[in-house]
Amino acid sequence: MNDKQHTIKAPVTVSGIGLHTGVVSNMTFKPAPTHHGYKFQRIDLPGQPVVNADVDNVVDLSRGTTLEQNGARVHTVEHTLAALVGLQIDNVLIELDGPEPPIMDGSAIDFVQALLSVGLEEQKAMRNYFEIPNGISFKDEKRGVEIAALPLDNYRLTVMVDYNSPVLGSQHASLTHFDQFIEEIAPCRTFVFLHELEALYKQNLIKGGDVDNAIVIVDRVVQDEELNYLSDLLKKPKIEVQAEGILNNTELRYKNEPARHKLLDLIGDLALIGMPIKGQILAARPGHAANIAFAKKVKKLITEAAIKNVPTYDPKKKAVLDINQISAMLPHRYPFLLIDKIIHLDETSVTGIKNITMNEPFFQGHFPGNPVLPGVIQIEAMAQTGGILVLSTVDNPDDYWTYFLGIDRCRFRRKVIPGDTIIFKCELLAPVKRGIAKMSGQAFVAGQLVMEAEMSASIVKKNV
Repeated sequence: MNDKQHTIKAPVTVSGIGLHTGVVSNMTFKPAPTHHGYKFQRIDLPGQPVVNADVDNVVDLSRGTTLEQNGARVHTVEHTLAALVGLQIDNVLIELDGPEPPIMDGSAIDFVQALLSVGLEEQKAMRNYFEIPNGISFKDEKRGVEIAALPLDNYRLTVMVDYNSPVLGSQHASLTHFDQFIEEIAPCRTFVFLHELEALYKQNLIKGGDVDNAIVIVDRVVQDEELNYLSDLLKKPKIEVQAEGILNNTELRYKNEPARHKLLDLIGDLALIGMPIKGQILAARPGHAANIAFAKKVKKLITEAAIKNVPTYDPKKKAVLDINQISAMLPHRYPFLLIDKIIHLDETSVTGIKNITMNEPFFQGHFPGNPVLPGVIQIEAMAQTGGILVLSTVDNPDDYWTYFLGIDRCRFRRKVIPGDTIIFKCELLAPVKRGIAKMSGQAFVAGQLVMEAEMSASIVKKNV
């Protein structure tokens, strides 16, 4: 899985008819900055409103996932979003001149090929994953649906479907690595049972449906009169089936293509939580309603974690900057280089680590017999962490000095002692202007806030 965020190198457009609305539209994927996420923009509407790809914006689940925000709707977003997730693209603006992305062939492969045609671009920001902390489950006993998520340092999905159909039977599909997505999941098309067609059409759906953009499953003997009626109803050329199986005798791309498509839908729907996931997802008989209900449970956990605002530190993971790289950016040296690692760094925030040991020289004179980390050392360590963030905003950071200008709203909440590991988190309060940076900082030990402050600093070019 990618460590850094990605966008695309250039705009790319796909065109076609929408599955449910039947409206022809052009959809353009455009590069977007870090932390932008996925956003749709209805450029055909007054004011060109933007619709965030967020589970809280889901307003309809009638055979697809529909979003609405700022007075604008976007229908059937799941295949588009699945293509972006499957390619590990984080930031894209999706312009639409109609109400619905093109259905193309009923899969995500045309979107994938379009995105790959312009290429992906790595960005200067780390991906912020939601790591499944404990088991999360959703169950709809009436529909026989179950979805569960388990902790895993990867993203794996397994789907089981069973429609009591002699044609489909029970099917399973899995994605164990993103390398599988392009060839094994993206080409798998949406499907519908023949007996559902009339009801769907009368519900004002599948106006753009066709045997070329969906698999129509026939699980019973069908008379010519019924086929002729459906041809007239759907305003399609004569449709036929030689036996129980697939309408117009379309060949499946995989024996378990329907299960793989359900997995594709699940990937797209879970994209609406707003960040990539690390975990194992197990789903039995999933559908859009269950997917979204489960996504809302996950989003709630993310929101609760954000409220706590506590960064986590896994010493097994590779540092963004190790002590040698920190030394190359900061002028400080022993005994005043106080940061051991940088574990997160993007355009607006940084997280650093300091391990406290009894061997620190200031403990010789600071409360002998009751060693407590001096508050001024905590402030300086936080400032050095913030200095890494400020220096990362300029080219050739070793050509600059950073100087403290001020400290405001500083509070010490708990004492810090040898054996503790402090996690410092600093965030810019505003873009750096005229060499002046303002940021907020927090320090945590074992998930508890121990110190906080607002700081300002000046960045000055050397020999000036």
